[in-house]
Order: sequence, then structure tokens, then C-alpha cells
Amino acid sequence: MAKTSYNSKDIMVLEGLDAVRMRPGMYIGTTGVKGLHHLLWEIVDNSIDELANGHGNKICVTLHADGSASCVDNGRGMPVDKHPKLKVSGVQVIFTELHAGGKFESNNYQYSGGLHGVGASVTNALSEWLEVYVDRDGKRYHMRFESKEVGGHIKSGMPVSELTVIGTSRSTGSLVRFLPDRRVFGDATFDFNTIALRLREIAFLNKGIEIILVDERNKNAKPVVKQFKYDGGVSDFVNYVNSTKTKLFDNPIYIKGKSEHCELEASIQYTSEYSDTVLSFVNNIPTSEGGTHETGFKSGITKVMNDLGRKLNFIKDKDDNLLGDDFKEGLTAVLSIKMRNVQFEGQTKTKLGNPEIRPEVESIVVTELTKALTKNDAKKIVETIIKKAQGAAKTREATKKAKELSRAKNSVENTNMLGKLAACTSKKAELNELFIVEGDSAGGTAKQGRDRYFQSILPLKGKPLNVEKKRLDQILQNEEIRSIIGSLGTGIAENFDLSSLKYHKVIILADADQDGEHIKSILLTFFFRYMKELITSGHVYVGMPPLFKMEKKGEVHYAYTDADYAEKQKKFGSGFSIQRYKGLGEMSAEQLWETTMNPKTRFLVKVTIEDAAEADRMVTTLMGDNVEARKEYIQENADFNREDKYAKLLDKGSDKK
Repeated sequence: MAKTSYNSKDIMVLEGLDAVRMRPGMYIGTTGVKGLHHLLWEIVDNSIDELANGHGNKICVTLHADGSASCVDNGRGMPVDKHPKLKVSGVQVIFTELHAGGKFESNNYQYSGGLHGVGASVTNALSEWLEVYVDRDGKRYHMRFESKEVGGHIKSGMPVSELTVIGTSRSTGSLVRFLPDRRVFGDATFDFNTIALRLREIAFLNKGIEIILVDERNKNAKPVVKQFKYDGGVSDFVNYVNSTKTKLFDNPIYIKGKSEHCELEASIQYTSEYSDTVLSFVNNIPTSEGGTHETGFKSGITKVMNDLGRKLNFIKDKDDNLLGDDFKEGLTAVLSIKMRNVQFEGQTKTKLGNPEIRPEVESIVVTELTKALTKNDAKKIVETIIKKAQGAAKTREATKKAKELSRAKNSVENTNMLGKLAACTSKKAELNELFIVEGDSAGGTAKQGRDRYFQSILPLKGKPLNVEKKRLDQILQNEEIRSIIGSLGTGIAENFDLSSLKYHKVIILADADQDGEHIKSILLTFFFRYMKELITSGHVYVGMPPLFKMEKKGEVHYAYTDADYAEKQKKFGSGFSIQRYKGLGEMSAEQLWETTMNPKTRFLVKVTIEDAAEADRMVTTLMGDNVEARKEYIQENADFNREDKYAKLLDKGSDKK
């Protein structure tokens, strides 16, 4: 019989950090690799906030051989005195109380990226152990925390002892070292490149701060060391993003200003590209979905350029003002603002919602950009930008009809837009999947093998257009691209509307060969440039067809990597037959369903953007016109071993991300 009583004794009280241990996903998003790195970001962000507010100028992050990570800064050092209410040291409060810190009071930190997070206490809660060293007031302090099993469950982040003076020190600063708990994260390990990209970004945004990354994990080699320090700040950032692009003028425009609620730094440069790249940040946090600051920034640029264009007679009296979209073409910009009382939309902190910031940012941009572009040597730059925008305006009308076609005529009945789409019967977008399949042959097999209720198939006749080299009006003339746009139902570019998406999984399915990889790259470039929110919202996947079919006495197994094949070969022993799949078309409908389309048995790779600046730079390098840059990148980074790319992503019986 079901329990019917419900009294106070039935209410579970999670003390201290136990709630984090029980529901880690609520605090760090995932217990995979991304969540593991979140532990480090919480510690690094605290050090950055200290330095960004004028206390210190150097940080060192180290990945240690035992799997732990540490971060040391030369700031003021964490508070070591007793908290007046809690009666324990400030260090203990920081690492054991979820909603505690010096950032809620503006006298300590004017600007903080971690204001809406729960901070270092979460790192402590999800670590096997964590140690803190503080240099302050001529002394060195130490405290250690451990997560231990007590009474059958784990007590998280418990102090082993009180904060103790262990020596003297002539410097100031804090060092935090922690070992992520394997009971939470399994075999996940820190990725050097992921950390390096984020630390480089932080260094760009904090002019003059030195950040060092050390990897000591290879016991048979010297530590790998990378140093990041940019005296040019956001201007250096723009130059980095544009390093493989053709610039229309040499030095980026730099502006800086202050208003009642924010401080602003920005850098602007134009290239010969057709797309734009605007990277915005609030208190060092990337705002990949933009927000009120980005809106004010773009409107400020539009106003200044139209005013100066008319003043310098580059725009005639009889001509209409150029639009904001015209000034987007070829624009690369980095916008960084610092502010208090940040209101991010959603838990992911990717969009700024403060309404008061838009007019303030626009005002700063209008004032400071006008100053920068009315100097004696800036007239040529203004002319270059205006001519670029006028070229974009001329193609706008030619694009208009095609864009309206892609936006308004995307119903299932419109065969011109939908190509050879085999639509599913379900109308529930959250259940539906669209497979974009390489080739008519594989497309036909996929149509036979699919579950018609929720799976739609869109075969591609050939390679779609490489959008990195074309204007939007040219892109929308391509039949394959139009079919994709019409099938998804979202429109593209500034008309993109995620709420109209007909499929919550968009799965690219191509052969595991050179042509297949190229098609994947072309499609991902299109999504990145014109439907970026499709990726950032987690709707784009790459299907993983097997490489081998192995059969012995009626028993069949599929191998997805060389290592997977070697493992299954040991189990099979000798006397088995093997088939190497060169393409999707070699599979029967049943085999394609079983290995690649059935949600219970298939493997999918979820496409994400961890670093927008690096993603933009990579897309430009690999898909743009700079042949030498592409050749150099491939020589340095190419790895054609599928095993290294995908082996860690494979796990039987579910979609993998």
C-alpha cells in the first residue's frame, strides 16, 4: 500500500553542500567534460575578478599529474578573519556557503562575472579534496577540504581543519588546488586546448594581465607552458580573429567610454568577407546571444556612419540612409562592457537583458566613434566602410525576394523549397528529427529504414554551396540550401526564428570519407554563419555510421572505430567475415536503421560552440579564400584518424553528445 502520511519528518533537509552533490547538473550543467571545466572556471573567474578590479596583474593555471588543477593569483588574498555572523574564517565561508562572497557588495568588487553563480563552493562540493593557500598581512595561511563518506553517503567539501598560519610571506595572493571527484565525473579529464582558448580570451579582454597555463601531466616530458598577455587588449583580439581574413584597413578602430551604469571598450575592423563577426562580453562573460549592449552598439555604428557619410559627401542628399544590415557585412568587432547589477536572460548567461544599457552603449559609441573617425587620417577609413556598406545595399534588393521566399514559402506543400523532403507525420517539433543525407542513393535507403512518424529525410543531390565565399543573394539561389531552409522553417540571418523550428534534432548524415567530411564542413559553415542559434541551442548533430560489419555464425556486430573493431575482433576470435563500409549506400535499410537511425542503438555527435572567436577563425581558415592559411592550418592540426576524433564519444545504447 502506498505511503499516505506527509509530515515534517518526511522533508529531506540537505545541509551544507549536499544539494550540489545530489543534483550537480543544476549547478554546473553536466557531469561530463563541460561540467568538469566549469569547476575550474569558477576558481579562475574569482582570480580574474580580483585582478580586473585593480588588485594584481598575474594568474597561473596548472594541470597537475595527479589529475588536479590549481590557480594562483597575486591579488589581495582571500579574507582570513572571522565572519561576524558565521564565526568562521572568510576562506571557510567562501568554500562552504553556496551564496556567499565579496561580490554582492560593490565596495569590494565594482564588476564581477561571477555575481549570478554559486562560485567556489560548488568546486569544493564536487572535488575529492580542495586546498587553499592565502598570502596576506605578511603571513601564509592554509586550509584543506575533503569529501568523505559518512553514514553511507558522501559529505561534500568538509573542512579537515580550521584556517592555519603555516609561515610568513612577503607577497599577497591566493592559490586554490582541487581534484575533481571521480565519483561524479568518471574518467573525464581537463582538456589543455579548451582551457587555453578560454584563458587567451580572458587575456584579450583584460589588457596587460598576464595569464600562464602549465600542463605537467606528461611525466616523460617537460611541462607544456603557454603565456597570454595582450597590451593591445580588444584591438589585439580583433586582429587575432581577422588573422586569416583580408582587411580593408590595417589598424582596428578602438573606442573607450563610460556612462552611469557601464564602462565600455570596443574595437572595430572591416574585412572583405560577406558575413559579420561581433563578439560581445559582459564582465568577461561571453554573451553569444547578444543582448541590449550589442543592440546599442550596432545602432550606434549605424548612426555614426550615416552621419559622417553625409557630412563627407560619401552619401548623397538624394540617397536614403544605409541600414544596420548594410554595415554588418564584413564587420569584425569585439565589444566588452563592465557593469553592476547584471541581468542575464536564462541560466546560461548568454544574453544581456538590462534595458538601461542599450541607450547608454549607443550614446558612448556615437560620441567616441565620431571622435575616432573625425581625425585627419580617418577620412579614408570612413570612405572604405561606406563603400562596403553601399555594396551590401545594392545586393539587398536582389536578396529581398529570395529571402522572402525562404521565409514565407516554407510550407510542406512548397516543393521548390523542400526539394525531395520525405516528411514525417508527427507535428510535434520536440519529437521530430531531420536527417540531411548525402546522395540520392543513401537518401532512398534512409527513407525506407526510418520511422516515418518522427523522422524526415532530406537527400542532397551533391555538395551544397560553400557559403563562406558567396553573398546571401547567391546563397539563396542554391537549390540544396533553399531545401534546407524550407525544411527547417526558421528563415535565416536576421529573420531566423528558432520558435518556428520544425525539428529539434537536425542530423547531418554523410559517408565516412573525404567527400563526406567536406559536406559536413559545408553544412556546418552554413549553420554557423546564417543559423548560429540552431547550434548554440543544441539542435545540430552529426550521425555516426559504422565503419565495419563483423559476422560469425549468424552473430553480427558493428564497429565504429578502429579501436572498436580491434576490441570486437578479440571477442570474435578467428573465422568471422568482415565488411568495410565505404558509404551509406552500401547498407540495407534495416542496417542503416539499426546502426545509425534508431535512437536506442545509434551514436550521434552533438555540435557545440565552445569558443565563438576560435570557431569564427577556424571557419574562415578552412572554408575561405586564403589558401596559404588553410594549408598551414591543415599541416599543423589535421588528424585523419577517426579513432582519435570519436572514440571517447562512443557509448552503447544512446545518443551521445
